[in-house]
Amino acid sequence: MEEPGTLYFTGTAGAGKSNMTRAFHGWLKAAGYDSIIVNLDPGAERLDYEPDVDIREWVRLADVMADYGLGPNGAQVAAADMIALKIFDVKEAVAELKTDYVLIDTPGQVELFAFREASKAIVDALSGSRSLIAFLFDPALARNASGFASLLLLSATVEFRFRLPMLNLLSKVDVLTDVQRAELLGWGEDPDRLYDSITQDLPTPEVQLSGELVRALGTLSPLSTLLPTSAKDGEGLEHLYQSAQRVFGGGEDLEPSQGPAPE
Repeated sequence: MEEPGTLYFTGTAGAGKSNMTRAFHGWLKAAGYDSIIVNLDPGAERLDYEPDVDIREWVRLADVMADYGLGPNGAQVAAADMIALKIFDVKEAVAELKTDYVLIDTPGQVELFAFREASKAIVDALSGSRSLIAFLFDPALARNASGFASLLLLSATVEFRFRLPMLNLLSKVDVLTDVQRAELLGWGEDPDRLYDSITQDLPTPEVQLSGELVRALGTLSPLSTLLPTSAKDGEGLEHLYQSAQRVFGGGEDLEPSQGPAPE
C-alpha cells in the first residue's frame, strides 16, 4: 500500500484548525477516500470529532499541571517535551491504521509547534515523503495589512523550521464580505499590494521595514497559494485536496477506498 499523505493543520489559536481537520476528514469520506485524525493537542478539553489517535491517551495537560505544580504555560512546554518522548508510540498507533490520509490537528499554541525542538522531533518522526503543512490564516487577525503581514511571516517561519511543503489557507471565509475577501486574497497574490497597504496605514520606519520583509518573502516563494476555505460550508476543500495531491502524487487522484471486503 502506498504511503499515506500526511497533513498538519496549524495556525494561531482560534484560526479553526480543529474545525478544518474535521471538515476535511468529512469531505474525504464523502469523496470515497479513507483518512484518520490524530489529535496532538494535550490540552484539548472538547473536540468536535472523534480522533483515531489521541495524544491525551499518553499526555494530558491537566495531569501535567497537577503532577508538576505548573501553570498552563509551563505545562504546555513540559507537555511538548513529553509528547516527543512518546511520539514513537503515536507513530506505531498511526501505522496500525491503514489509510489514504493522516490529518494531524496540532496544538492551539502555534509558537509551541513552531519553535520547540520537541516539535521538530515530532514532525520528523511522523512525516514521510508525502507530507505537508497547512497554515491557517485567521481572518480576524488578517483583516488589516499589518496583521496579514504578521501571519505571513509566521507561516514562513513554520516553513523554514520544518522544511516541508506548505499551503496557506484563508480560513472562515464565510465570515468575510466580498470586499474583505478580495482584499485579503489580493494581498496574498501580490506582495507589492500588501507592501503599499502596510506603509499607507502606518508609514513609520519600523512598519516600512516589515513591508520590505514581506516583499522579500514574495521573491522567495509564491504567495498565491493562499486558498480560501470554510469548514462551515465546505468551500475550498476540494481545492485543498487537489493542492495536496499535487504535492503527494503529481496531481493524480487517489483511487477511492473500497472499504472492508465483504464477509
